[in-house]
Amino acid sequence: MNLEKKDKKYLWHPFTQMKDWISSDIVIVERARGNYLYDTGGWKYLDGISSLWCNVHGHQVKEIDRAIKAQLSKVAHSTMLGLSNVPAIELAEELIRIAPKGLSRVFYSDSGSTAVEIALKMVFQYWRQAKRSTRYAKRKTKFLTFVNAYHGDTIGSVSLGGMELFHKTYQPLLFKTIKAPAPYCYRCPCGINVQPCQMECLAEVERLIKRHHKELAGVVIEPLVQGAAGMITQPKGFIRRLRQLCTKYDILMIADEVATGFGRTGRMFACEHENVTPDIMTVAKGITGGYLPLAATLATEKIFNGFMGEFSAKGGSASGGKDNKTFFHGHTYTGNPLACSAALANLRIFRREKTLQKLQPKIRMLKEGLQKLYEFNNVGDIRQRGFMAGIELVKNRKTKAPFGCEKRIGHKVIMEARKRGVMLRPLGDVIVLMPPLSITIKELKLLLQAVCQSIRVVMNHLSS
Repeated sequence: MNLEKKDKKYLWHPFTQMKDWISSDIVIVERARGNYLYDTGGWKYLDGISSLWCNVHGHQVKEIDRAIKAQLSKVAHSTMLGLSNVPAIELAEELIRIAPKGLSRVFYSDSGSTAVEIALKMVFQYWRQAKRSTRYAKRKTKFLTFVNAYHGDTIGSVSLGGMELFHKTYQPLLFKTIKAPAPYCYRCPCGINVQPCQMECLAEVERLIKRHHKELAGVVIEPLVQGAAGMITQPKGFIRRLRQLCTKYDILMIADEVATGFGRTGRMFACEHENVTPDIMTVAKGITGGYLPLAATLATEKIFNGFMGEFSAKGGSASGGKDNKTFFHGHTYTGNPLACSAALANLRIFRREKTLQKLQPKIRMLKEGLQKLYEFNNVGDIRQRGFMAGIELVKNRKTKAPFGCEKRIGHKVIMEARKRGVMLRPLGDVIVLMPPLSITIKELKLLLQAVCQSIRVVMNHLSS
């Protein structure tokens, strides 16, 4: 039995309608080098989505490879329950060094979903055990989240999400949140189409916060870009004002930087664009350069100190102390030494290669290339923050009417791109571009050319 038959016989793929998968030809990646993936047939594809938004410096990066091999000669894994390890300590120090000022503690996990789940539980427990002098503390059990948000696929993170397509089925399992309108300037939730954006949606967010602040434990947001919603960008000043509202009404702010972190927006973290320090920040994806599963939840000293307690004489260490303030959460592979070693090497490359500085001209080139796509009448909106870009295809640019889901326009475009040696993945009818930060100017031109040609072929076929 060949590999394709074995795949279709044994595997169940994520976010994939398996009936369609089983009836289609599939690509099986065998190896990768630089910014390219190679399949079992020997064909190569430019990795236009960074292997789902996580590859940073390309594949087979010598420094990261060496770091992992060196760590293998010492220890591959040991628990962090009652122990620590060298790479986890060194990485925590480095993460705090580069994080927004004020974040001071690192709690490890292994995916963006778990990082958000940890943040959720931290915030909830923080208020439950806050000093009685803190007004309304015990009532603070709810979260304000945003329409079209995506924070992962565990039950807690899904509860914080707002994408009906992904989350509707699980509604009976979820806890309720207070939903606020999210900026979406192309399809304004307030029905206002005046540029520049005056952030009318923020007025509704402020109204909700003012009304519910006594019961709000936290506000959760993807800063600058709602990734999975279709690369929906926020107007300048939005997260800064949200930070101010959280401070004013004594609500903890959680910034989900799983997708936006590690250079994707042109800065190390999206919050830096507006000089914002959240109370908690979650990171994953690019943390290891796209090598190994690792995530981290960063918190301020204020949050950390809220979990300090004394042990009782008879309670023992497992009791969590007489105040029961221990954070009872952890994962088997928390702070895995191999993953932490990869992450340390990843961050060394950022410093040595001046990755963020070298990225800026490529960001400008990407912007210029994307603007040319407006020549197609079916390109309704193009959104970009750094190296995160989305091209929204519509049936009618004037009315912004979308194509029907059954037409699978986005899927058709990315399949055309694949024929041209570029690997992409759509979000509905939004074509997502998120290449590795290491992509060259020549490769970036190839990426843009393939997208342009693929849109042209699909739209010509529709009109014929």
